[in-house]
Amino acid sequence: MTDTLPDRAVASDQFRQALAVHASGVVVITAQCDGAPVGLTAASFSSVSLEPPLVSFYVDRSSTTWPWLRAADHFAVNILASDQAELAARFARKGIDRFAEPTRWRAGPLGAPLLQDVSAHLLCLPYETADVGDHVLVVGLVAEAAVHGPGRPLLYHQGRFGRFLAHPES
Repeated sequence: MTDTLPDRAVASDQFRQALAVHASGVVVITAQCDGAPVGLTAASFSSVSLEPPLVSFYVDRSSTTWPWLRAADHFAVNILASDQAELAARFARKGIDRFAEPTRWRAGPLGAPLLQDVSAHLLCLPYETADVGDHVLVVGLVAEAAVHGPGRPLLYHQGRFGRFLAHPES
């Protein structure tokens, strides 16, 4: 089967264009490290396993937030609602205080920042990490889960944040 594949990988721009047509959910990963809140936006979030309850996300190895997240003893997955595109964009920016106004958050039961008005929170313990290409795969064991509303998800598609519109049933 592999003898029919090209001997090299697809060009990164072609790969990026192909992936842009795939919509993905958006989360903000938050933690507390040395008493300071840290966080980043991830569109690579996924469930991994029900037994044990595991989730995952990828973070770019060059991320300046990753060393702080890696050092934390737990992290929160904030599953964003469809009206939180500005919040997702804020946590994707560099060089700003992501937790300053207008970000609304509170400390969770273990200390990780929990963003307000999200669809759900997952509190996770580090389970496993693996270097994969230019990213790090982070797997977390879900210790607590709270659903705050059945709202519509925030999606990332074609390089932009957007909302899901359900097709009316026939």
